[in-house]
Amino acid sequence: MFEQTFRNIDDVLWKEAGCSSELDYTEQTSWMLFLKYLDDLERARAMEAELVGRSYEYIIDEPHRWSAWAAPRTAAGAFDQDRALTGDDLIAFVNNDLFPYLEGFWRRATGPDTIEYKIGEIFGEIRNKFRSGYSLRDALDLVDTLRFGSQKEKHELSQLYESKIARMGNAGRNGGEYYTPRPLIRAMIQVVKPVIGERVYDGAVGSAGFLCEAYDYLRKGNLTTGQLHTLQNRTFYGREKKSLAYVIAIMNMILHGIETPNIVHTNTLAENLSDIQEKDRYDVILANPPFGGKERPEIQKNFPIRTGETAFLFLQHFIKSLKAGGRAAIVIKNTFLSNSDNASRALREELLTSCNLHTILDCPSGTFQGAGVKTAVLFFEKGAPTRKIWYYQLNPGRNMGKTNALNDNDLKEFVNFQASYLVSERSWTVRMDDVDRGTFDLSVRNPTMPEEAPLRDPQDILDEIAALDAESAKILAGIREMV
Repeated sequence: MFEQTFRNIDDVLWKEAGCSSELDYTEQTSWMLFLKYLDDLERARAMEAELVGRSYEYIIDEPHRWSAWAAPRTAAGAFDQDRALTGDDLIAFVNNDLFPYLEGFWRRATGPDTIEYKIGEIFGEIRNKFRSGYSLRDALDLVDTLRFGSQKEKHELSQLYESKIARMGNAGRNGGEYYTPRPLIRAMIQVVKPVIGERVYDGAVGSAGFLCEAYDYLRKGNLTTGQLHTLQNRTFYGREKKSLAYVIAIMNMILHGIETPNIVHTNTLAENLSDIQEKDRYDVILANPPFGGKERPEIQKNFPIRTGETAFLFLQHFIKSLKAGGRAAIVIKNTFLSNSDNASRALREELLTSCNLHTILDCPSGTFQGAGVKTAVLFFEKGAPTRKIWYYQLNPGRNMGKTNALNDNDLKEFVNFQASYLVSERSWTVRMDDVDRGTFDLSVRNPTMPEEAPLRDPQDILDEIAALDAESAKILAGIREMV
């Protein structure tokens, strides 16, 4: 229904001089979609109020509503060419009037969980990148044809938006920061098994893929009004540092059916771990924290195990933020399992002694487009030490890439085997008694695989060499700073 419209919007953006990448296309589509959605939502609420004899107070004042400046109508309902801004007038209105007005909402909002606060945050962080008011007019006209009325329409829009995020993730390293393959996310959720009433959290929310997929998982079946209210308001929580990812996360959750997402625009790692109290903890944590980053010393002071590696700080945050008995599934780079530096060793010890690390999923190269490193998924429960770990070595039987991406069938065996910790050629169990207590090395060493292993693909070897070189360069840079 809307697929061709999305293609036409992309075509307009491709021709626009101010937009040069898939990240730009997604960002610019997002703010237009958000305002169209908000206008449709407000008009629906106004009609509902009118039917029961109540008045409705609009969030957006009349001059700044979508239906006033983006898609004005005549009394007969036709598009009003005379009132519709275009060219330089449209660019001037959007840049000098509309965006400043919307940005001001965060100062007037009563709290961060309100739609007003979200509006202010979004338009305080992004900018209109259209330079041509004629291109912007074409894009607005196309967006105006999209509808958010029925659940079917929202579902299609959410799928199209997810495809746009996936293309952004495949476009390069920066885009890949925001995209985790959805089949992997779904498998993680099937293992963790969240239930309605539990609070689900992602402290590195990115495009909100984990929260959206968890919502779809929990939304199945005939739910009561109370259950639906719980899903909408008291289930999904996230934090995101980067402006573009924050905007995309909000829009993605809205399109999936969560009207006022509990996403906070903040640096998660700026919170001191000692300040986290019981009320701040969650039942389920699902995340793919950024790895390879280097955090500043003042951020590292917030953690008992100090390290510049962003992913290791996030892992400490997640362990601390998990309730007793809570479950987590965290993506992390494969080298965490065996690194010999003090921080890695101490963090593995902390994880193994404070949590039951029951499963490690070893992912093949190419699982994450553009990442350049192998990854693993850690599944653990808070409150009891680890006694044994079940490993599964994922092998789709093909070289992973843009045209051979991970799919749900690739992970079906893992999910089925994990339910009973089945031992096979791809899976095995390691008891803690066999783990070296000096190094806590958790390296993936498959004892069940036949000895004759297939030769590695040359491109995989080159990718790993490049990743190791980059990691060595970071270590050397850190040493130079200390000298």
